[in-house]
Amino acid sequence: MGKSAQVSKGHPPGMQKEISVKRGKKGRIDKNRYGLFFLAPFFIAFLIFGLYPILYTLDLSFTSYDGFNNPVFIGMKNYTKVFTDPLFYEALKNTVIMWVIGAVPQFIFAFLLAAVFTYNKVRGKGIFRAIYYLPRLVTAVSISALFNQFLSYPSGIVNQLLTSLNIVGEPVNFLSSVPFAQGSIGLIHWWMFYGNTMIMVMAGMTAISPSLYEAAKVDGANGWNLFWKITFPLLRPVTAFVFLNSLVGGLQSFDVQQILTGGLGAPQGKLMTVVMYLYNTAFKYNNFGYSAAIAYYLFFFIAIFASFSVMGRLKEGRESS
Repeated sequence: MGKSAQVSKGHPPGMQKEISVKRGKKGRIDKNRYGLFFLAPFFIAFLIFGLYPILYTLDLSFTSYDGFNNPVFIGMKNYTKVFTDPLFYEALKNTVIMWVIGAVPQFIFAFLLAAVFTYNKVRGKGIFRAIYYLPRLVTAVSISALFNQFLSYPSGIVNQLLTSLNIVGEPVNFLSSVPFAQGSIGLIHWWMFYGNTMIMVMAGMTAISPSLYEAAKVDGANGWNLFWKITFPLLRPVTAFVFLNSLVGGLQSFDVQQILTGGLGAPQGKLMTVVMYLYNTAFKYNNFGYSAAIAYYLFFFIAIFASFSVMGRLKEGRESS
């Protein structure tokens, strides 16, 4: 009796129900907004550590700034200097050469392993895939330090082994030879990234319907025809992504060469990459404005290749539709 009297003193029962429903809806809306609070740290961190440095670097690229005095606006002079800088193009050539040395065997080895594990019954397939992918989990700094211990002169592990076996009379300075030094960098990059490439190619091969191969075999296609007529065309999106990902990583290579040469790019400057040249320009010669322009040249170079990949994918989408 008392409970019903309290309801009657306020609003009629129908209106009381309507008010409670509105409160419930309002409560649910407030709870849904909680997700924004969990997303906020990401956006704040991106604005502070991602977007702001990009815009600040762009602003620096139009200035002359040594890190001590106030930046002085000089317009496009830094960009025109990069365009005519022979050291920049030499570093870019070195970067591309070392990327090619590592990328070619990386792609071949990754595609072969992906085909073996995808189209054959291999015992312990998961274990092998984990082992092949393991180098990708090791930091480049650790791998560089490891190879430095192997190849260092005169007391590296390889030199100790060769001299103890009387294969060579005196220790060999491996990193003083340009072909051997660049080949070593390519070997390190191949060993680091082939497992990652293999996993992505395997994902693409697994997505291809087996019925396509069965129908082609009925028509008399052999393994070579199956690869060039079915596998390779359907793997073009994955191949383009792997190629672009490898190219971007190659153009950004820094840590391995930095540790093995101490930032000098020896021998004869043939291990000097674009990012090493950028780093030395900024932190050794205190020319931050010019180094910012180099960074944006590298960004534009990567963006051009990325745009070609995107346009190719859009063209394929229009043709398929």
